[in-house]
Amino acid sequence: MPQFGLTVKQDTGGKRVELQCEHQNGLLYVVPSEASWVCSEELMHAHAIAGFFGQLMELNNAEVKELMQRWGLYYRTRPLASQEPDREADSEA
Repeated sequence: MPQFGLTVKQDTGGKRVELQCEHQNGLLYVVPSEASWVCSEELMHAHAIAGFFGQLMELNNAEVKELMQRWGLYYRTRPLASQEPDREADSEA
């Protein structure tokens, strides 16, 4: 029986993100690139996908927005972990 959902697998030189349900089946390849050199190999897929969607949204393209809405996809960037306030320090004070 197939494994439905999102599955991340290590592949030679990158990662494969399997996207599968009863009605759709796709494979997203994430390989090292000029924009992903700053991130570790373990997190390269998260870095590349977040960066891609961030830049895609910056295009402010009506067709892209319409397509994403059609599929119920919305993306927003969030502060980096290194930029978030230290919540533990606040709760200890």
